Amino acid sequence: MTNSGQFRGATLTVDLRAVRANYRLLRMRLGASALCAGVVKADAYGLGASYVALALFAEGCRHFFVAHLDEGLALRPYLPRSADIFILNGLPRGAEQECAMAGLVPVLNSLEQAEAWSDCARKLARALPAVVQVDSGMNRLGLMPDDVATFAKKYPRSGVFDLRFVMSHLACADTPAHEANAKQLATFRQLAAFFPDVPRSLANSSGIFLGRDYHFNLARPGAALYGVNPDPASANPMRPVARLAAKVVQFRDVSPGDRVGYGLDYSVTKASRLATLSIGYADGLHRLWGKNGAVFFEGKRLPVVGRVSMDSIVVDASGVASGRIGPESEVEVLGDCQSVDDLACAAGTIGYEVLTALGHRYRRIYLGADESVPSVVLEDTLS
Repeated sequence: MTNSGQFRGATLTVDLRAVRANYRLLRMRLGASALCAGVVKADAYGLGASYVALALFAEGCRHFFVAHLDEGLALRPYLPRSADIFILNGLPRGAEQECAMAGLVPVLNSLEQAEAWSDCARKLARALPAVVQVDSGMNRLGLMPDDVATFAKKYPRSGVFDLRFVMSHLACADTPAHEANAKQLATFRQLAAFFPDVPRSLANSSGIFLGRDYHFNLARPGAALYGVNPDPASANPMRPVARLAAKVVQFRDVSPGDRVGYGLDYSVTKASRLATLSIGYADGLHRLWGKNGAVFFEGKRLPVVGRVSMDSIVVDASGVASGRIGPESEVEVLGDCQSVDDLACAAGTIGYEVLTALGHRYRRIYLGADESVPSVVLEDTLS
């Protein structure tokens, strides 16, 4: 499936079959004891939440996590009601009834959120689903230990909540030997014990690879679904999902001493042929990428020269044989020669940021999109 935009400067190809294969691999790592969710926040890490969610649903996923209520409301029409959509950041004050009517499940991170959700349940005269998050040491979101005890005394037996999970989040799972992992695991077990009959969820993408102790009842992979390496110290077991190709818009021959780009801070050292590409930081290529970045053409590395501009970059194409590349040729930014983690390393960032920064100016192609529709349609028909 392809969207309109054949005249755009770059093409982003999202392989939904690879997303499904990555989900299968993660589910296999978990085994039969734990369910596997799909984290599709930030528009499925920039790759299109509606497409990705349908692909995951077709693969058997029934638990989806987004960050904000607006994301959940936008995703709800694409998934049957048999799919749970959880709101990681909880609910803004006053949005409780809208959340309940949409059949979304908030992650309660504070006593204030819990009280507002319980008020909504009483007004609707029915128990409402919820997840309670406890802070196991990351100091970001979740109930602090004293608040966990208060929550456990007040709500689980009150009948206002249908508690689906107690969860927390790992801070250092991508560094398996980090001492924080074991500490957070121990703290999570202590806090989750306040909810003895509630299923538990701790592992993110990297947490799945820490072993069975971290799996509990539900894992919540995100970045690994999209091809980011969950254990940077080891070979990446995930299939690449995103491919990005940019068009050449112009060539020029330059001489030693010529300067390139904003600030003219790149000086040409030898006679070169430069190619300008129709992609820039407005499309998610960080300005820092200009220092060490490169694209590839027919397997040959073309280094970025000069600064990344808003709508363009310049690369040194001198190494490409004459006649092999011309205006309208496409060069690889992400693909077989350069993974999302490779590009992130060159920019001094992480794969998560590369993917979520991808803009909306690309022509987008979704491979395998049609394969994700039948099971959803069938389930809606039978329900």
